[in-house]
Order: sequence, then structure tokens, then C-alpha cells
Amino acid sequence: MDSLFLTLAVITTGLYAGFMLTFLVAIMPGLAALSDEAFAAAMRRFNEKVPGPAFLVLFLGVIAFPAVAAFTEYGEDGWSLVAVALVCAVVSHLVTIAGNIPLNQALAESEGRSGDAGEPGGGDDSAARTAFEARWNALHRFRTALSLAAFVLLAVAG
Repeated sequence: MDSLFLTLAVITTGLYAGFMLTFLVAIMPGLAALSDEAFAAAMRRFNEKVPGPAFLVLFLGVIAFPAVAAFTEYGEDGWSLVAVALVCAVVSHLVTIAGNIPLNQALAESEGRSGDAGEPGGGDDSAARTAFEARWNALHRFRTALSLAAFVLLAVAG
């Protein structure tokens, strides 16, 4: 049973890290070339679609499977690698919950809002993008690095 949970941990974490890496190296650079209006609209649509059932299975599996593997493999050589991978995944999720999601929500709330374009996240799509893009990308780079580290650690532990 131990190897089953470690295998599931490697698979879910690998898929999740791949998803994060795809956003980092392809999607966000592609969106960066768009106008403010197109960028804001595209990110709003992504943020509506991403938290679907398949993503939630990965999001939860990245924590659940390594946790079970860490507890069932206690005392074995790979346990410390699995535990460190779990810490990386938890910190990545905390970054998502405390950083990226609030930025996504602020971007969504700015849609169709009129106001002072100088307000962060208020007024037009240019102001909303300014308040969103650099901070979101910085947080995303960090959580992507953590996700990739978790994947490598789990793969080595396996």
C-alpha cells in the first residue's frame, strides 16, 4: 500500500507542477503580449475555469497523497524526502490561497467597475492589470518552484 500512495503522490504532484510550469513558460508570456483589456479578460476567464473538478483533484491530491505516503513510510529511507516534498506542497498552496487567489478575486471584481484609473485594481483594465500582473507572476514563480521541488523530491523518494 505504501508504494501506491507514493506513486499517486508522484503522479498528482507531477501533473500539478506541469500545469504550473505551463502557465509560467507559455500562458503568462503569451498573455503579456495582449492589450490590457484582452489580458484582463483572459485572466478573468482562466480564473473562472481553473478551479474545476480536475484541478481540485490535483490541488487536494498534491497534499493528501504525500501526507499518507509520509505517514505510511515512516522510518524508511525515503520518508524525509516525502516529508520535505509535503512541506513544499503546503507552502505552495499557502502562497496560492493567501496571494494568488486574492489577486484573482480583485481582478474579477474590477470587471466593469468605473472609477479612478489610479486606484489599484479599480477603474479600467489598465489599472487592474497593473495591480495584478507583476505580483501574481512573482507569486506564481515561487509556487511553481515549490511544486517542481516537491515533484523532484517525490520522484527521488520513489
